[in-house]
Amino acid sequence: MDNLNSQYDPKITEEKIYAFWTKKGFFDPDKIKPRPKKNFSIVLPPPNITGSLHMGHALNSVIQDILVRYYRMNGYHTVWLPGTDHGGISAESVVGKKLHKEGINKFELGREKFLEKVWEWREEYGNKILAQLKKIGASCDWSRTAFTMDPGYIKAIDKAFIHFHEKGWVYRAERVVNWCPRCKTSLSDLELEHSEEKSSLWHIKYPLLGDEKKFVVVATTRPETMLGDSAVAVNPKDIRYKDLVGKNLVLPIANRVIPIVADSLVDLEFGTGAVKVTPAHDLTDAEIGRRHNLPVIKVINENARMADDVAVAYRGLKAAEARQMIVEELTAAGLIEKIEPYVHQVPKCYRCNSTIELIPSKQWFVKMEDLSKTAIKAVRSNKVRFHPKRWEKVFFDWQRNTRDWCVSRQLWWGERLPVWFCQKEPDNYVVSAREPKKCPFCKKCAMERSTDVFDTWFSSALWPFASFGWPKAAKDLDNFFPTSVLSTARDIINLWVARMIFCSLELTGKIPFSDVIIHATVLTKDGRRMSKSLGTGIDPLLLIDKYGADGMRFGLAWQITESQDLHFNEDNMLAGKKFCNKLWNASRFALMQLQGAKAREYSADTEPAAAAKDTRLILKKLKKIEKSVSKKIESYAFGAAAKELYEFFWHDFCDIYIEKAKVAIRDAKSPKEADNLRASLIYVLANSLKLLHPFIPFITEEIYSIIPVKNKKPLIVENWPKI
Repeated sequence: MDNLNSQYDPKITEEKIYAFWTKKGFFDPDKIKPRPKKNFSIVLPPPNITGSLHMGHALNSVIQDILVRYYRMNGYHTVWLPGTDHGGISAESVVGKKLHKEGINKFELGREKFLEKVWEWREEYGNKILAQLKKIGASCDWSRTAFTMDPGYIKAIDKAFIHFHEKGWVYRAERVVNWCPRCKTSLSDLELEHSEEKSSLWHIKYPLLGDEKKFVVVATTRPETMLGDSAVAVNPKDIRYKDLVGKNLVLPIANRVIPIVADSLVDLEFGTGAVKVTPAHDLTDAEIGRRHNLPVIKVINENARMADDVAVAYRGLKAAEARQMIVEELTAAGLIEKIEPYVHQVPKCYRCNSTIELIPSKQWFVKMEDLSKTAIKAVRSNKVRFHPKRWEKVFFDWQRNTRDWCVSRQLWWGERLPVWFCQKEPDNYVVSAREPKKCPFCKKCAMERSTDVFDTWFSSALWPFASFGWPKAAKDLDNFFPTSVLSTARDIINLWVARMIFCSLELTGKIPFSDVIIHATVLTKDGRRMSKSLGTGIDPLLLIDKYGADGMRFGLAWQITESQDLHFNEDNMLAGKKFCNKLWNASRFALMQLQGAKAREYSADTEPAAAAKDTRLILKKLKKIEKSVSKKIESYAFGAAAKELYEFFWHDFCDIYIEKAKVAIRDAKSPKEADNLRASLIYVLANSLKLLHPFIPFITEEIYSIIPVKNKKPLIVENWPKI
């Protein structure tokens, strides 16, 4: 019999064990024989190639790995497919900054040469986060690693867009979008960060047409946009303005006549209850403008400067400069009623930190009405279930109020839209994966492909099926799609989860997954957002170095509840490390009870005959914990399962049973009685290791490789305890 070292060293064991798992191919279901009949699959939410591991990644990876290891041990044909997202703007920004430091101008380099540089960067650094996930013990099948810029995946993106276009759901139009004036591209809401800034709330008098001694006072944080006002809006329930709806005002400075309209989107509580409507520079105003057929007047351009349509005095000024001039002019005219200090959230580009402008821009959109209904129906019919269930309401609210999806970005890095323009008649285009042999419009030109690339979320919306080979018929697609479960964060329910649901149903006729786990957001102990830039981020790799991967995993699993936020407490990592040490020492102690006995192997599958009361009691508790932990893992109650295992092993097994077993073995009346007691001790230890393996895989694999068990397989592919 081999012995365990006197102390457990995770730094040595974890690297050795992970190398053993990968060498033997245990993560690849095709290498596990015979092939199980039941399938279980998860796709890793693809991190950006620019990403590095943070606590949210760590938590989500632990959740997924617990499930994958549990179902693998339960005899399922199990795969956890990893991969990365090309990261659109983030990758382009990182490489652009790198070139700038080297004295290379991106635009002088040109698109093709720049893309070569991005590919070089990706080859060198793009899989960093996947390597970091291995440190946690993620049992992904790395042989199936996918990338959203793989040739096959690009074909899937093209096919999806062409399908939506053929359905009549794709259109090109000028609409208000989030615009980064530095990156020169439209952005999704998730690509924004909001910065709290102290500003002012200006109360401006808009004179009533025909009776300019009377005014409607509007409150605004951006006086410079008033040059693009098309109306003033009030809530139809607001009795203060009941008699004014339908009348006209004179827009100060611009001296245009604008109407007073009633719209339910107006917040009765904001400012004076009357708001300026600037359809070109606010999403809510754009919606009000569409409802009331108001003109769209663009007064801020793509460079965040005043546009050519404003008075000459303001043209070309930065928005802040124009604001100051306008406020001075309004003050001189006696049209400022009051100015209040005001703190508001200013949207910033998440990569360059430039202030985002909302401006009209010609972009490609996908109509959402039918697709949203498809997603809502899938969840309402319980084909897709959210855990915790309360997130369904958030999902429904978003889908009922969703806007058409802007899928184009003005970047170089990414999959270009399969759209070809006539050079003679540039408003005419063809949507096709291949370049048309002949322009159908002018009959002469070589058509030019769109320079726009897809929104990263468009490509990632295809992840659950394109990563398995769609649109081609593929064995993996048949075996593993639809996937079993998705685990992700709440902030991308609308941006990613919903889109995967309706894209999957529309393009494949199948749901992408049956269950969606919305894990808690990891905050600091005092409830602040974790952020490297704020100095509040915590590096999981440092925690692994300090507590071991198993210690960190158990400490994270311990904190998983159904709460919305997880206030990270490093004390739980220390407790996880102590628990691993307890497991190691208890296993050494159990193995020591075999010394002096005839060498033999014990069963981990068949419960031993138990004569002693203490043995009957621990076996009864083991049965109970096996059933309870299985049920909790299957219902995604990971924290509760970890706590039950902790209580059973530390208190029932270590504090009580081991001590009594030691005495009973020593005082046994016969060798047979002593051997039965040893068989019970090893049986409970072996099955405890099985139950703990999904949570703390490294140390359990190491111990299990030592204990004398019949017909033993590596623990990662061992049989889960029979219920």
